Amino acid sequence: MLVLYDTTGQYGSLGELYAVQAGNLASHFGSWDAVPVTKYTPGSTQKYRLTIYIGSTYDEPLPQPFLADVAAGANVLWLGANLWQLIAKYPGMGFQAATIDDAVPTGIRYRGTDLTRSPSAGGLVSTTLSQGVYSHTLAEAEMPDGRSRPWAVRVGAVTFIAEVPFTYVSFDDRYLVFADLLFDLLAPQTKERHRALVRIEDVGPHSDPAQLRQIADYLHSRNVPFAVAVFPVYDDAAGVYSGGAPVHRTLSGSPQVVDALRYMQQQGGTLIMHGYTHGFAGAPNPYGVSAEDYEFYRAHIDGAGTVVLDGPVPGDSADWALGRLDAARAEWTKAGLTPPSIWEFPHYTASAADYRAIAGAPGIQARYEQVLYFNGILGGTGTRSVSQYFPYLVKDAYGTPVIPETLGNVATQRFNQHGVRLAPDLLASARRQLAVRDNVASFFYHPFLGLQYLPELIEGIQTMGYTFVAAPSLLQ
Repeated sequence: MLVLYDTTGQYGSLGELYAVQAGNLASHFGSWDAVPVTKYTPGSTQKYRLTIYIGSTYDEPLPQPFLADVAAGANVLWLGANLWQLIAKYPGMGFQAATIDDAVPTGIRYRGTDLTRSPSAGGLVSTTLSQGVYSHTLAEAEMPDGRSRPWAVRVGAVTFIAEVPFTYVSFDDRYLVFADLLFDLLAPQTKERHRALVRIEDVGPHSDPAQLRQIADYLHSRNVPFAVAVFPVYDDAAGVYSGGAPVHRTLSGSPQVVDALRYMQQQGGTLIMHGYTHGFAGAPNPYGVSAEDYEFYRAHIDGAGTVVLDGPVPGDSADWALGRLDAARAEWTKAGLTPPSIWEFPHYTASAADYRAIAGAPGIQARYEQVLYFNGILGGTGTRSVSQYFPYLVKDAYGTPVIPETLGNVATQRFNQHGVRLAPDLLASARRQLAVRDNVASFFYHPFLGLQYLPELIEGIQTMGYTFVAAPSLLQ
């Protein structure tokens, strides 16, 4: 696949991030290349099964050879702006007009599913088709006046989406339409299949072995394979949860936890590596306690109570990240456990150098997470970043397979900028994600919640027709 993206204008750096997101999703179907559209060379579309053009800059100057190749019948998925340049040059393509419409849709309807769309995403590119042209409306935007209009439409070899669907994305979002339309364009014979994953999160030397065993027993009783995200060293240097007395615990010094982890494996659990300390030594980051702190990135809490990401930790480098991996592996081994081959960054946050280091580390088979991507990953400039989740397995721009996490977790109270999210909310998202014909609905669950919400989630997801599978099975 070829991904072409815009680079000019005040927000030109966003084009690179959109290209990374499109390419990551396309990687489910094979390899991809990304090139600024201004550097397009004649005939390039003929070398790829699909060309994705991302129109994020209004009136980006599109090269005439690119427009000519589109007009000649290239298989193109066109997102957002600048379709009017194609219409002006080749009015016989089937599109009569394309204009910016400031009216903001209330949602997107696709394959019988109503998907959400943030009002902050703004308006759409409205198209008018030539009279008598054959077209297929794939998704519709529901407008405030009760009417609908095409949001995704296919005319000839061009599939057009009326926006770039990578802004203000949620678990219930129209982003899922883009993810599914790739099957139409790259794997149309794909059969309907819906798998699910559950991961027990933030397990460490501080965890309650009885809670771990209880959860394992329940999941085993439902024939549900599961993952367990473990960090091997726990620190509470200020004694936040111990009356002011510093606490330092290791997996090797917590035999009851180790026994519980072995029991979880026997009950169908797959252990994964969730960092080394899930925290940052020497300073709160931002709380000062393992499992609550960031490990591979600095963060603070501002005056409004919002967690703000500050940047890479002091001394951050590939060697530093690999040192954390090596230290974690050593502690796993000391505890008598085999170091896992699947990795999850604490709080889904790290620098680009850390992501690349773990991706290239011997013995790391995959990552299991949502991911941060930064300007510069395709050679561009800028200081922006974006988080992305995947409704199916991908091999992302950092170079490793990424196992999906698509639903978030149960949060019983508001915490910083994160709102309450209960089991019905996760189930509603899982139902909407059925719009992707071969998807993975995936959530994580903290063991301190016991079984208060887990049965509702597991059984609710199973009732929708999902089948729970082991995370490593996605890699086969």
